[in-house]
Formats: sequence, structure tokens, C-alpha cells
Amino acid sequence: QVQLVESGGGLVQAGGSLRLSCAASNTVFSSDVMGWYRQAPGKQRELVALIRSGGTTNYADSVKGRFAISRDNAKNTVYLQMNSLKPEDTAVYYCNLKRGILNSIYYWGQGTQVTVSS
Repeated sequence: QVQLVESGGGLVQAGGSLRLSCAASNTVFSSDVMGWYRQAPGKQRELVALIRSGGTTNYADSVKGRFAISRDNAKNTVYLQMNSLKPEDTAVYYCNLKRGILNSIYYWGQGTQVTVSS
């Protein structure tokens, strides 16, 4: 069992920056895929960014060039650096860890609120 705890959310003006952190309670394996998702009011949860073993990353088109995901396996932590924030980035941001390829197990954090004012 892995518990994920997010931090770093808050209120920021448009154009500002925030850095989210997600700390895992147990060892994060290099093969684990870690990611950030977000859910705005009245909308479905959507993928923001993923980082795989070796550092391969994927981003939603809406955040490309503005957000950067990184991981520190030694600290069992994944980060999301968010720059040039827009009001439409307002959402609850969730950390996710996917373990395994067949019969994958998914772990979720409790979420952290990000609010971008115009």
C-alpha cells in the first residue's frame, strides 16, 4: 500500500507560478509511472502530466510549455512546476502512482486546490 500526500497548492494570480509536490509513504520504484491529474468543478478528471522510468514525460496539450513534471526516486517524490498559470488551470490537482503493467495498481492522493485569479 502506498499513500500519496500532495502539497503546494494555493491561490495565485494569472501569470504566476506554483510548485506542487507529492510524497509517497513507501518506496517508489523506478518502474512506477507517476502523474498529475486535475478536476475542475463540473468537469471530469483529466491528465495533466506523466513521468515514466527513465524520465520520459507526457503532457496535456493545454499545459505544454508551461508545466514541468519531475521525480526524485530517492525522496519518493514527484513534482509539478506550473508557470504562466491561467484561470482555466483552476482545479483540484491529484497525484497518481501506477504500479505494474499487467493488473496495474493505481494509488491516488487526496488532492490539493489550485486557484488562479484573473
